[in-house]
Amino acid sequence: MSATSAMSPRRLRTRFESWARPRQPETLPVRIDRRRVYVLPTRFGLFFALLLAAMGLGALNYNNNPALLLVLLLAGAANASLLVAHLQLTGLQIGAIGAEPVPAGSVMSLRVHARAAPGRNRRGLRVRCGDADAVLSLEEGTGQAVLALPTLQRGWLELSRLRISTTRPLGLAVAWAYVWPDAPLLVYPAPEAHGPPLPQGIGDASVARLHPAGDDVHHLRAYRRGDPRRAIAWKPSARRDSLLVREYEQPLGADVLLDWQQLSGIGHEARIRRLARWVDEAERQSRRYRLELPGQPPLGPASGAQHRHACLRALALLPRLEQVDG
Repeated sequence: MSATSAMSPRRLRTRFESWARPRQPETLPVRIDRRRVYVLPTRFGLFFALLLAAMGLGALNYNNNPALLLVLLLAGAANASLLVAHLQLTGLQIGAIGAEPVPAGSVMSLRVHARAAPGRNRRGLRVRCGDADAVLSLEEGTGQAVLALPTLQRGWLELSRLRISTTRPLGLAVAWAYVWPDAPLLVYPAPEAHGPPLPQGIGDASVARLHPAGDDVHHLRAYRRGDPRRAIAWKPSARRDSLLVREYEQPLGADVLLDWQQLSGIGHEARIRRLARWVDEAERQSRRYRLELPGQPPLGPASGAQHRHACLRALALLPRLEQVDG
């Protein structure tokens, strides 16, 4: 058995991808031209070709002109389907990709945005990245495909080639093209499953903010559309002859310090997972927090979606243990 015949389909596909265009990551948007489209017959296409060959031999052997004409018509239709499959991809533009960061070990939803010039129906398109596969639906020339990508480790997720393919219109051939986006995706560190509570806060713990579910009444104000009925102060409203609403205040508590140096008793990756857990916990409790990492300026104190992203991004991009040791 030769070395080529002993190769698995995956290894053959990997070797072909090393020869196919593009040969390096490229900046989006990318337009697929005719030189990037590859066409090969499907299994059904090979069976159809063998069937036409048998019909042609029989027609020639028995000098059956109607059967020979039928073979030629079917062969012409099959040849036209190859051209149509090629045109399904030619001119297609992959405009952008995007994905929200997720913790390592979760599934990331990769959105692939595509655009095509109007005037040509493009159906049956599929996008594949690794083992993830999804339908690319184009409506009025634009559309997107959403692929479920597994994530294994924190940091930047480098994408492999995106394979856009179709078997339309007859399923006799598969046409495909590759796009290799130079757009790594961020993967947050996986938070620690179980761990100690948030550290003690620092600073002034007497600061308070307005909160609709607070404990102490702060003041009365005029009713605004959308205010809950339970917040209406009925007796003061009767005296003023206008609706008044109670506004409450709730203590914020002291700022939380998340310090890398204070976790010296556990491993490198365990520190990252614990700090990621504390960041999420501080957000759930609406606490302001500051993250201090080695070799970086402190982040915060602050709270909110942008601050959470900045902290988790800094944790995700910390050097790995082997890089630190090296």
